Amino acid sequence: MSAVVEMRKEAKQNNESAKPAIFRPYSELYAEGKRLRDKCPRTSHAEWKLPKNRPDPLFLLEESSKGRMPELIPIRYGRMLRSPFTFYRGAALNMAADLSVTPVSGLRVQACGDAHLCNFGVYATPERRVIFDINDLDETLPAPWEWDVKRLTASFVLASRNNGFRADVTRDIVLACLRSYREGMSEFSQMRALDVWYASTEVEELIAATRDKEAKQRAQKRLEKTRATTVLENIYPELVSAEGATPRIKDSPPLIFHAAIHKKKSFIEGLPKAFASYRESLPEYRRILLDRFELLDVAIKVVGIGSVGTACSVMLLMANEKDPLFLQVKEARASVLEPYAGKSKYPNHGQRVVTGCQLMQSASDLFLGWTIGPSGRHLYVRQLKDMKANPMVEIFTPSVMEQYAEYCGRTLARAHARSGEPVQIVGYLGKSDTFDQAVADFSFAYADQGERDHDSLMKAVRAGKIEVDTAA
Repeated sequence: MSAVVEMRKEAKQNNESAKPAIFRPYSELYAEGKRLRDKCPRTSHAEWKLPKNRPDPLFLLEESSKGRMPELIPIRYGRMLRSPFTFYRGAALNMAADLSVTPVSGLRVQACGDAHLCNFGVYATPERRVIFDINDLDETLPAPWEWDVKRLTASFVLASRNNGFRADVTRDIVLACLRSYREGMSEFSQMRALDVWYASTEVEELIAATRDKEAKQRAQKRLEKTRATTVLENIYPELVSAEGATPRIKDSPPLIFHAAIHKKKSFIEGLPKAFASYRESLPEYRRILLDRFELLDVAIKVVGIGSVGTACSVMLLMANEKDPLFLQVKEARASVLEPYAGKSKYPNHGQRVVTGCQLMQSASDLFLGWTIGPSGRHLYVRQLKDMKANPMVEIFTPSVMEQYAEYCGRTLARAHARSGEPVQIVGYLGKSDTFDQAVADFSFAYADQGERDHDSLMKAVRAGKIEVDTAA
């Protein structure tokens, strides 16, 4: 384990992904990756032992709640309380701390930082193609590639348990994800560097390959509905009140509302500067497009689980009375990986997220940019509901979950291959399923830990130590 610790210390000194050497033969890079097995055997990834000095999971939840809007924190805890799986989704900081004491090969990539299965989904590219990709990168940072893999596979164990699947079926699902990652990485390692960056996953291809007939029909209907949804006819009436001379976002507390701070003079005066800074973060040709719209209103909009309580909001802009644009603003706090993988080199965490999106996604949002809000918080911006659709994991059958695991595994491999050296990772992984079986063991053991942590939250709620809002 001492060699692993030394590699981790070395990695923290430089938080950029390793830069591959130029003109190095495949065989040399593969051999380098293979030699890393001597320092960190693939079988070592199987074990999860509770560290003696492990922080209390509820203490870490409280730490991650610092700086959030206090009135929204009970909603966050209420959503995490629903099941061990929803607890896991909101506890990225907890797992980051746990992963920091697990073995790593020493190879680093641009990591997602929160690669659970619900952070993959469908969205539209600027060219209006609908693709499947990682769609939440709030925690992205250069880090060991294994951390993303383990967070993803443990999430499949918890989601499968939540759906009532047998243990052997769940293990097959996890192994399908790992096999897809390993084989996908092998395929990307043999592609031209440009072809790796050109690679993307079209939703139509996934639907056509879906083995479950009912799931295929359901997915096709969702895609058609998603494509048919328009900002003017669907999203605008849902979110905007036409009363008065100027359109305003409807208040629907506690999930959409105009915060008191938004009425303060300091916020109102600081908003133009923050918006101008966001504008400057865009390429010039996209600034010209943005300039066609006028900012009319901003409101808090609660989203997800892990983001609840952070400064997430929605902006209403209009080019004319029939041409609205909604931009989602999300607070970018320090990545949960930062204490263990090294600080971000970017002064603005919004820029960290934007750069991570551009490195890991095959296509990123047209209006993706960053700024600092009037209250000094780091923010990033993208379109709201731009043909976005998240997986309905709770209705997945075992066969659908297994195929979805394959999609996620390959997608994560492609994202890692863009910034890391895929040949070295393949050299480490090898052609057998040794790594797959080890990480599957870890995933089950860590899912058990997640259930125990969720139980701790339930006990604290029953004892009146933590306030929750389960209705929102």
